[in-house]
Order: sequence, then structure tokens, then C-alpha cells
Amino acid sequence: MPGTIHVEKIGHHVSLLTIDNPPANAMDAAMLGKLLEEFQAINDASSARAIILTGSGNSFCAGADLKAKGGEALSAFGRLLTAVESSPVPVIAAINGWCIGGGFELALCCDIRIASADARFVCAGVNMGLMASAYRLPRLIGVARAKAMLLTGSAFDALAVERFGVTTQTEPPAALLIAAKNLATRIASRAPLSVEATKRVASRAMDLDPTAMRELEKQELPSLRNSNDHQEAVKAFREKREPIFTRS
Repeated sequence: MPGTIHVEKIGHHVSLLTIDNPPANAMDAAMLGKLLEEFQAINDASSARAIILTGSGNSFCAGADLKAKGGEALSAFGRLLTAVESSPVPVIAAINGWCIGGGFELALCCDIRIASADARFVCAGVNMGLMASAYRLPRLIGVARAKAMLLTGSAFDALAVERFGVTTQTEPPAALLIAAKNLATRIASRAPLSVEATKRVASRAMDLDPTAMRELEKQELPSLRNSNDHQEAVKAFREKREPIFTRS
């Protein structure tokens, strides 16, 4: 059977996307196009506040299908990475199993990564005569630790990558999606315009000096101060209740 992307809505504001193409959840051009289409549809929906990305079976993702003819899959995979990384909606990678090569790069493009205790991580570029994650991984965990993963092509377990700082938590396999949904629901309950602005600024923080960062904050803060959601947050604080945000 051909691979597919399963889409599930969790409440009104969270979407769960599952890559399903056993055994390793590699994606051909058609699957990549479908996943890219789903991301774009979610981003276009004003109700979207968080996305969870996971895999089926015992794999998260092995990236583009290298057995596919031509460069279609690799080209489509590059477009997908850009879409995930630039998504205004926060993306959580729930890494359920093997996270290999391009799949590892896909996880790095997500905002938050959590893993099953069964997950294994492989920077497989040097194993395949290619290169991947040489830019994003050192920025995330530092050059020394990144090189230990990038230059060896070895498998690292979930506790090791959490210690390195790739992931923020490790869960028992049965609890992974529960944890991801709880995290996504929490993010979705915060002020959406604020979450989106914070993601934009945090994503650029590593590239800006303090002066440029202050200028960027000056651009973002006025509209947040004038938003209905800010007024609602202040009112809810005074009334000792949870705020109800409307993304306005």
C-alpha cells in the first residue's frame, strides 16, 4: 500500500499529522506534497494554534525516499523543511522511534522536540555520502556535540539527545502522544498573536545583536499591547480567571 499522511484534529486549535509509510516512514514526492499541503492549509486557518508531527510504527521519519527516481523527492523535501521552519504556528515533533537523516533534519525544523524512550537518532549524511543537519544542529546544541553526531553517523538514544539538548523531554512510548497533546493544548491556550510574535523573534534571536533585537521587539510589541487578547489577559488576571483569547 502507498504511504499516506493521517490528519487528526484535537479540539478546535490543534492538528496531529502522522507520517505513515512503513518500515522507516521515508516520503516520496507525493507524500511530501501531501504533508506540505496540510501544513499550508493549517497555516491558512485562523483557528490553528499548534501542530504535532509524528510517525507511525517504530519510526518517526527517514526523510525523502532516496529510492525515488530523479531529484523530485529531495527537492520537495527541501520545500517541506522551509514550510515547517517558517510556519507561524508552533510545531511539536513527537519522535516515536527511528529519526534518521532527513527525518532528523525535519525534527530540527520543529519548534519543540519530545521523544519516546524507544527513539533513536541518526545523522545519516556521512553514512550515505551526503550531508544533512550541519547547519541547524550546531546552532541548537553547540559544535562539539553536534560533530559527535554528524561525523560518526552513529545512533544515539533518547536520553543522550535530551542531555545534548536536541529534545526537551523523554516519555514512555505509551505516554508520548499524551505528552505532546498536553503541550500543544497548553500552547494553544495562550494568546495566539503573542505566541506567533514570540516564535518569530525567538527564531531570529541567534542571528541578531542586542541593538537589532531591541528594534525587532519595538516592531512587534505595539500591536500586541493594543490587541484585544492583551486587554483580556489583564482583565482575567484582575478577575482571577483563565483568559479567553480570540486572536484579535
